[in-house]
Amino acid sequence: MQEMKLDLSAARVVAVRTNKTVYRLGDYAIKVFDQDFSKSDVLNEALNQARVEETGLAIPDLIEVTKIDGKWAIVTRFIAGPTLSQMMQKEPEKEDEYMTRFINIQRRIFETKAPLLNKLVDKMQAKISATSLDATARYELHMRLSAIPRQDKICHGDFCPSNVICGKDGVDYVIDWAHVTRGAAEADVARTYLIFWLNGQINQAEKYLNMYCKMTDTAKQEVQRWLPIVAAAQSLQGRPEERQFLMHWINVADYE
Repeated sequence: MQEMKLDLSAARVVAVRTNKTVYRLGDYAIKVFDQDFSKSDVLNEALNQARVEETGLAIPDLIEVTKIDGKWAIVTRFIAGPTLSQMMQKEPEKEDEYMTRFINIQRRIFETKAPLLNKLVDKMQAKISATSLDATARYELHMRLSAIPRQDKICHGDFCPSNVICGKDGVDYVIDWAHVTRGAAEADVARTYLIFWLNGQINQAEKYLNMYCKMTDTAKQEVQRWLPIVAAAQSLQGRPEERQFLMHWINVADYE
């Protein structure tokens, strides 16, 4: 395959995230990582996206991993269309309809297998160990995690309406697979619930959890027992102003 010649001077900034910037250049989306971003993390993200793409799920095609001006970059096909989050904001009267659509996309992901992805449990154990929590709290979280039955579902890791693009071709595409693992579906649901909360969308968080549990016949407690664990993982990258809120969820006594 011939190396692409990418000139970002003609590109448009689509999103700016911590340590990375996403551009659109014609039919391509280019995620450019900061200079000090780990090469292994970039390559691992690209590998995980390729593994998910091979399952047949609707995600942007991975085109190339390259360097631009000395910075690592991942090039994918650009998907034109509004995000599901934008659709919800534009038509709030259809929130239930869009939430149902959102949950059904997540269910399709859970029903798909990608056995070569890293294990969610291993990732969470490492994140718990890396937190600033005291030894007693870390022990409780490790024990809680060890006691939960293992699953082998694809867990997106950042599944939220802004990461679903309603393509102009009528297909809903899921983007941003940087945190994907395989593990318990309820862990990913807990993560989505927490994302709604962190965005100040408390009513949507509760609606999402209620609808997901009803649509899948899942006990809320199965999701709630993951909340301290996913909150602990989030505390490593959460903003300082989020810490007090996350500590509420990390309190393992809440769901005993």
